[in-house]
Amino acid sequence: MSDSSVDDHDTDKPEKSASAFRTISEVAEELDLPQHVLRFWETKFPQVRPMKRGGGRRYYRPDDMHLLRRIRDLLYVDGYTIKGVQKLLRQSGSVRNFVAETEAKIPLGDSAQQASADTPPPARTAEDAGAEIEADLHRELSDIVADLKGLHAQLLQSAS
Repeated sequence: MSDSSVDDHDTDKPEKSASAFRTISEVAEELDLPQHVLRFWETKFPQVRPMKRGGGRRYYRPDDMHLLRRIRDLLYVDGYTIKGVQKLLRQSGSVRNFVAETEAKIPLGDSAQQASADTPPPARTAEDAGAEIEADLHRELSDIVADLKGLHAQLLQSAS
């Protein structure tokens, strides 16, 4: 038996089913993200709760994958901040609603093309996303300024 046939056999991994649990390395590869980003998101989004087994190994359910994909798209494609995504998660009422918001409702049958032609453009434009990011940054900066003013006042008091 030649070495090349052994190598070919090693790389022929069967595809996991959509309902299978995935390790953090599999999730990171599928979402094209570093593993540390997934761990960080667990600290920022309490809705991301992979199962943990012996030694703290993480196993992500299919629902976790849908949530992570939605978070990734909002952060990296739509330009949301982490705070913006947290707000959207809170407003949606549930993880299921949050994930479902990405699924387009397309009518079936011959009327599909007509319906898409009659459908107005999405309400959220790139300008809206930019304005939202700007508003988030403005709120964050306002909070920082307020904190600095409070510290300044404390310093003045302690100096007196």
